[in-house]
Amino acid sequence: MQAIILAAGMGRRLKELTQNNTKCMVKVSGVTLIDRMLHQIENQHLSRIVIVVGYEGQKLIDYIGALNIQTPIVYVNNPIYDKTNNIYSLALAKDWLVKDDTILFESDIIFDDEVLNMLVTDPRDTLALVDKYESWMDGTCVKLNEEDDIIDFVPGKKFNFNDTKDLFKTVNIYKFSKRFCETHYVPFLEAYQTALGENEYYEQVLRVIAMLDEPVIKAKRLDGQRWYEIDDIQDLDIAESLFAPDDERVKMLQGRYGGYWRYPKLLDFCYLVNPYYPPQKMKDEIKAGFDTLLTEYPSGMRVNSLLAAKNFDVHQENILVGNGAAELIKSLMGVLKGKTGFVRPTFEEYLNRYVEEDFVNYVPSNADFSYTADDLMTFFADKEIDNLVVVNPDNPSGNYIPKADVLRLVEWSKGKGIKLVIDESFVDFADEENSSIIEQEIIDSNPHLYIMKSISKSYGVPGLRLGILASGDVETIDFMKKDVAIWNINSFGEFYMQIEEKYEKAYATGLVQIKAERKRYEAELAKIKGIRVIPSQANYVMVELDKDICPKKLKKLLLLKHNILIKELTGKIKDRNYLRLAVRNTKDNDKLLVALKEEL
Repeated sequence: MQAIILAAGMGRRLKELTQNNTKCMVKVSGVTLIDRMLHQIENQHLSRIVIVVGYEGQKLIDYIGALNIQTPIVYVNNPIYDKTNNIYSLALAKDWLVKDDTILFESDIIFDDEVLNMLVTDPRDTLALVDKYESWMDGTCVKLNEEDDIIDFVPGKKFNFNDTKDLFKTVNIYKFSKRFCETHYVPFLEAYQTALGENEYYEQVLRVIAMLDEPVIKAKRLDGQRWYEIDDIQDLDIAESLFAPDDERVKMLQGRYGGYWRYPKLLDFCYLVNPYYPPQKMKDEIKAGFDTLLTEYPSGMRVNSLLAAKNFDVHQENILVGNGAAELIKSLMGVLKGKTGFVRPTFEEYLNRYVEEDFVNYVPSNADFSYTADDLMTFFADKEIDNLVVVNPDNPSGNYIPKADVLRLVEWSKGKGIKLVIDESFVDFADEENSSIIEQEIIDSNPHLYIMKSISKSYGVPGLRLGILASGDVETIDFMKKDVAIWNINSFGEFYMQIEEKYEKAYATGLVQIKAERKRYEAELAKIKGIRVIPSQANYVMVELDKDICPKKLKKLLLLKHNILIKELTGKIKDRNYLRLAVRNTKDNDKLLVALKEEL
């Protein structure tokens, strides 16, 4: 068996990275693609490696010559690489295709060793390596039957995004038997190129062959093995995070701060949403308006404040919509100057807006980090603070102050001349009914009060980036409306607010579901050796690990072995071992429970 690598292309989409180098000389985690691939091929002890070169071909040949590859290497030159596509490059190597069984590679692929091992050891002689289609993928896809026969090749220009559930993406690694090349591929390649020219793709030939009555090429399905095709700098960035050394990989993934839809097999227990909302009907309604929402400008701040006022039953002058609560936190904390009281640990977006000299920190003295309104009033009674920020339920502890006690805190802070920020981003998940203090009467009576809420977290729509701030301080609200951009939310967020009231019953049902799942989740977590559960009133649970369990090591194991990302709290809580685990749906939560039991 031999290998053929197509490496003639210019890689224009990688811009300056390929100005003086071939695409396969781009580095991922410090190693070039071609270096990694050649050593993986070397481990298979193949008879030869045929490399089709073109752009910067001599530079590539010289580079490979210094890699000490023991397998014989043959070079085929494509002199018109800038005028042809890969069908021409492969046609230049057609004489080699009929000499031996072949593993065919495109040179811009990075993959685990296991991927190549699977293909080489599979007893079937002619295979296309495929993976279930995901949204990040681009290029040729295939449809399969139950016997893994390829019943259709779907090139990019024929792609229908409404028909993706049954599609598999070609990994651009193939195994061709010598006989298949003799009887099918090479004859069809020659005919296809003669008829349609040199500016085509070799997959088009496979598409024609797949139309024959007798299937001659089957699919080899991947199941979670890592691979990535690198066409541009965004692909390169993701490949770096997938194939970095273990410790670095954990750090890089966490440092992306979201965007985990690009890693479809990753289970994210870091970021906090509502897994039981929005309902499918609401999503369908948004989809129905997609074309208009995408191509039309959203309304300005005045209209969007009106929509938020409608949804939260307050006056328009008392509410402000943000591009997520984070935008509003930044703007508000720019207004609230002076010494500010915080409960620690807490959501650090508020802390990040001040210098440490302006912090006055209350740290609960118990291992659950629980506290009451009375604890706060007692601690801050003799402190010279201008502002007090309370996240309720708190993040990460899940500690909850009942509504009646929050209102006592509001009255106390008014008497002390302290401006009070209550962050209600998680309050809808509390067991207490009617737990929010966003009420017109409360707002009117307390102009020192600012109530923040992340719609992303409560309503399960983080991609829409929505948050609101409500206050009786109309001057500050008016200032902030001018401080943030007039079009600070997009049309999708605006439309969501427009239709949200219609789905109030579905939201209430979703809250019942998540509260029930949280209770079950907490009970199952408590059964795991080495874990102490801290009761929560939010859509996450904080747990303490036994002192001999390292949170960082556990996070690493869960990511690398189980593709699960969790949040460990060593950066927030010193000298003790805590995790914060999101509450997802039952299926996902059970996967985490199984993984924790295995590792602990």
